[in-house]
Order: sequence, then C-alpha cells, then structure tokens
Amino acid sequence: MSEISASKVKELRDISGAGMMDCKKALLESDGDIQKAMDFLRKTGIAKAQKKAGREVKDGVISTYIHPGSKLGVMLEINCETDFVAKTPTFQDLSKDIAMHIAAASPISVSKDSIPSDVLEKEREIYMDQAKNSGKPEEIAAKIVDGKMDKFCKDNALLEQSFVKDPNMTVGEVITDIIAKLGENISISRFSRFQLGESSAQPSSKEESE
Repeated sequence: MSEISASKVKELRDISGAGMMDCKKALLESDGDIQKAMDFLRKTGIAKAQKKAGREVKDGVISTYIHPGSKLGVMLEINCETDFVAKTPTFQDLSKDIAMHIAAASPISVSKDSIPSDVLEKEREIYMDQAKNSGKPEEIAAKIVDGKMDKFCKDNALLEQSFVKDPNMTVGEVITDIIAKLGENISISRFSRFQLGESSAQPSSKEESE
C-alpha cells in the first residue's frame, strides 16, 4: 500500500494514543492493517522502553484508590523522570488505573524477584507434597512444581498480572506502552493494599519495572 489515508492514521491514533508520524509509519509497515500496525507499535514501543529502562526516576506521584463502600483501599508510589510527565493526564490515569488494579487483583509484590523468599519456599513445599502424593516420577514431579511456581509468580507479581482493564496485556506491558508514548522511564516503587478488618496492610517491595 503506497498511500495511507488521514482517516486511517486518525483511527490508529485514537486506538493507540501514539503520535501521527509513528502511526503512519506503522500503517505503511503493516500494509494498512490496523491490528498489524498495533503489533508494530507495541514492538517498537518495547524497544524504546528498553533504551530508557536504566534512566533514573526521581519524580512521580503517590496515587490512591478507595473502593466504593470505603472498605478497601490502595496507596501506590509510581515514579517517572520529570515533574512535567508526572502531571500529564496520561501518567495520572496510569497511576489511578494501576491502583485500581491492585485493589482488584491483590498482588503481593511488584515483580517476581521481589516476592518474599519465605512465601516462595512455602508454596514450593505445598506443590512438592502434592506432586509426591500423586505418585509421579521425581523428574516429572519437579517439572510440575516448576510450572506451578511460575504460575504462582505470574498470578501474584503486579507486573506479571493480566491488567484488569485489558486482560490481553500484563501490567508491565501497559507501563511499557506508556513509556514509549511519554518518552520517559517509569517504575513502580511500592504499594500497600488495605482491607477493613485485616490486621495489617499488604506492603510491597521496591522494584523497578522492566
């Protein structure tokens, strides 16, 4: 396809939030196919985000979410590089959406690497006992346990969880897309999830998004 219409570019911009020239390039590379163009934008966005991953994040916001009924709440620290980006509607919306996600999905850590070792050890022991009791050979049992541990980490680490507003993406992928759009590194430092009647909040460890 040699020509891409302005309406096609606008359609992709409305869906993706990417810049006009990025959308036009994506459509040209994808022969005008919107879905392929979205995939192209995501791939290039990941590449851009990876280049920014090592940059220091000193600004950001503390975002809160209180679930209707006021019996469940979240406090989240999300960081970026500058005060300018921290004040943008895109960053503000991201912080609110992730706080709401935490309320709904109840992660126990920011990333897989920050899940407490005692929690991992306890889960592994449970899965190992289950595998042994099933009568599986030791080698197969070990693979089953590894698979269950991988799923446990993905289900409980914030960046690995399916995003509640778009289950086709993980929280980490959503952040990567925003990094590409805003041009700054973004990381989640920590969060706490409070539920009425619990003895203590669920704190998270400080970890940067990948």
